[in-house]
Amino acid sequence: MRLKRTACIAAIAAMATAGLAACGNGDDNNSKGDGGSGGGKIKGKVGIILPDTKSSVRWENFDLPVLTQEFKQAGIPADIQNAEGDKQRMQTIADQMITNGVTILAIVNLDSASGAQIETKAKQQGVQTIDYDRLTLGGSADYYVSFDGTQVGRVQGQGLQKCLGDKKSNIVYLDGSPTDNNATLFKNGAHEVLDKVTNYTKVAEQAVPDWDNQKAATIFEQMYTQQKGKIDGVYAANDGLGQAAISILNKNGQAGKVPVTGQDATPQGLQNILDGTQCMTVYKPNKQEADGLVKVVTALAKGEKPQTNGTAEDPTGKRQVPSILLQPIGIFKDNVKQVITDGGVKASDVCKGSYAAKCKAAGIQ
Repeated sequence: MRLKRTACIAAIAAMATAGLAACGNGDDNNSKGDGGSGGGKIKGKVGIILPDTKSSVRWENFDLPVLTQEFKQAGIPADIQNAEGDKQRMQTIADQMITNGVTILAIVNLDSASGAQIETKAKQQGVQTIDYDRLTLGGSADYYVSFDGTQVGRVQGQGLQKCLGDKKSNIVYLDGSPTDNNATLFKNGAHEVLDKVTNYTKVAEQAVPDWDNQKAATIFEQMYTQQKGKIDGVYAANDGLGQAAISILNKNGQAGKVPVTGQDATPQGLQNILDGTQCMTVYKPNKQEADGLVKVVTALAKGEKPQTNGTAEDPTGKRQVPSILLQPIGIFKDNVKQVITDGGVKASDVCKGSYAAKCKAAGIQ
């Protein structure tokens, strides 16, 4: 993904702490109310389809409640459903939403091919479309709202390097689903950092189909066996895959000795960091992403042009998609508290049982 940075660098850098900033593609006349979408009357209804409950706990635990709250506060009717990992179910939900009157459809695709079909059909019926979190390659979405995927991978790579140091190390990669464009961006960003460290050797790499944690455990165990246990660091694309690797390391008495990355700042990922079995995770404040989607939908519902801060490259469709791209935050043991302070995760979900003392030691009350 390449950003067009004409006058946008400062805005992008500010997002991690200040939420959504806009530049570049915005209109100077659209600088008031509702994040720059003017004062027109809101018309229409948005449909949002989340992908599954398996690839990450974030969709139901974080995105659903945040999106529900944000659209309620914005006064925009929203129908939010989950496709449960079923491409046909996602198409059926999209058809039903359109029949029920949505004028804007936002999807987190299960893969680009099925996502593109949904967007094409929606367009044919006059429904505007938005890619949320995952870019649909070869699709026709009018806008894209997400965190900068390549930067997520860079943060992961930098995190693993921080935990490993520059000593000679064998690294394995548990990449995300090959059908998810984000997984490709994460992987590319991590390699961009780690491939430059001459003391690091990639000894194995494999994508995990559908982000399936059980498959990840099997894949990692095979890697571990093939390398005769000589693995010094694990790039895991999210916390679920990280936990899969940790379970195998634990079985072999190596948990806590081999740094493992993650993403999504899930309760389990944060607990693993407090335990010392996971090196780091990547925090992507859901509220920022939800705010970005609300701003785009609000502008479209008013018949106005949303403000964006860059573009995302769709090499399959050979186009640049107007985008809101946010900046991720690396989380280590010394700043786990930030996720909870921000409201990304409840302290009660992390600081249970034996973790109460560990949370207290980390300054989490």
